[in-house]
Amino acid sequence: MNTTFTLAGGTALAAAALLVGCAVMPTPAELDAQALAMHQASFREQGIAKMDRLAQDLGQQACSSPQPPAPEVAQRIEAEALASVKWPAGGQYLGDWREGEKLAQNGRGMTWTDASAAPAANGGSCYNCHQLSKQEISFGTIGPSLYNYGKLRGVKNVADPASAAIVQYTWGKLWNSKAYAACSNMPRFGHMKLLDEGQIRHLMALLLDPASPVNQ
Repeated sequence: MNTTFTLAGGTALAAAALLVGCAVMPTPAELDAQALAMHQASFREQGIAKMDRLAQDLGQQACSSPQPPAPEVAQRIEAEALASVKWPAGGQYLGDWREGEKLAQNGRGMTWTDASAAPAANGGSCYNCHQLSKQEISFGTIGPSLYNYGKLRGVKNVADPASAAIVQYTWGKLWNSKAYAACSNMPRFGHMKLLDEGQIRHLMALLLDPASPVNQ
């Protein structure tokens, strides 16, 4: 038996098989389609959790990629998000900070075990990601501390023209966080109908009212 010939022949066959494998390698689009099909097959509808939750908009698609979106894509995401913001009726930005604190403490909502997906059934889960007051010692650190949020920014009266920019920014951030950061991880409370306009007013008061524990 010619061992040298056999090894060489085996190497040639392996190389040929490799070339054939490369020739039928799926395209990136085909791989994406396969991943999407596997993703969809891994979930089922149950309770208020429906399959439409798997549908991604431009921002979600771009920010799910291993690479950050190109600058022009990020700009488009932010522009579309800002255009989607619904500003408060009558220019009334603030509600009751006490109700805002309840929302900030409430982490419930949007799970399949909840009876309703209506905003009234949801909390803001703010403490899951942020520090807001000194009284609360249990909070997440995924997001920045918001303690003294309004105080540090000099907001004493939301009707003061000098405070208009930060007041509008804060509302826009709560309504659709992608308006200011294309790949923000913050929930888009208003845009996704997680909270209603009144609830967002209460969170605004929690952040900006000088009497709020956030600003003490």
